[in-house]
Amino acid sequence: MKRYFITGLLIWVPLGITAWALKFLISTMDQSLLLLPSSMRPENLVGIYIPGVGTVLTLLVVFLTGIFTTNIIGQRLVIFWEGVLWRIPVVKSIYYGVKQVSDTLFSSQGEAFRKALLVQYPREGSWTIAFMTGYPGGDVVNHLTGEYVSVYVPTTPNPTSGFFLMMPRTDVIELDMSVDAALKYIISMGVVTPTNGKKPAEPQAVLLHPQGSASSASSDKP
Repeated sequence: MKRYFITGLLIWVPLGITAWALKFLISTMDQSLLLLPSSMRPENLVGIYIPGVGTVLTLLVVFLTGIFTTNIIGQRLVIFWEGVLWRIPVVKSIYYGVKQVSDTLFSSQGEAFRKALLVQYPREGSWTIAFMTGYPGGDVVNHLTGEYVSVYVPTTPNPTSGFFLMMPRTDVIELDMSVDAALKYIISMGVVTPTNGKKPAEPQAVLLHPQGSASSASSDKP
C-alpha cells in the first residue's frame, strides 16, 4: 500500500504544481483586462468570465510594444521616457537597476545564464553546479590578477536564491549540459540526473572490482 500511495503521489504532485503555476500566471496576466473599459470586458460582452483572455491581451501588448520600439519614433519615445525617469531620484535607482539586469539576462549576445559550470563550493573538494553570468567589471578588475568570470551558484531546491562569486577562469569547468538540464538537476536535489553523461558505476561493483584487481585477488583465495 505504501508503494502504491507513493506512486500515486509521483503522478499527482507534478500535475498539481503545474496546474497551480499555470493558474497563477494566467490569473496574473488576466489583470490586464482592468485596463479596458468595463463595457469591453468579456464578462460584460458575453455574460461569463473567460480565463486566458487577459493573457492573450498581455502577450499582444508586449508584441506590439516590441514592434513599435524598433522604429525611429518608438526609440525616441523610449529615450524621452527614460530621460524623465532619470530625473526622479528613487525611481531612477529602481528602474535602471532592473533594466540593466533584464538587458543582461535577455540579451541574445550576452553570456548570462548561457553556460553551466562545475565549481568547487563551499570548500575545496565539494563540487556544485553554477551558471556563468559574465565577467567582473568596474574597479573590481583593478584588484584581481588574471582572468576571472562571474558565477552564480544557486541553492537547492529554490534556484532563485544563491551566491554571486568571482572565480578564476582556471577554477571553473564548462559542462556539456544545457541550462534547462542543469536547473532540473539542481531543483531535484540531484535526483533527476542528466542523460548526456556516463552512467556512474554501481558502488558494489566498484568495491568488488576496483581496476580488476579485487576479482583476481579473490580468485586466488582457497
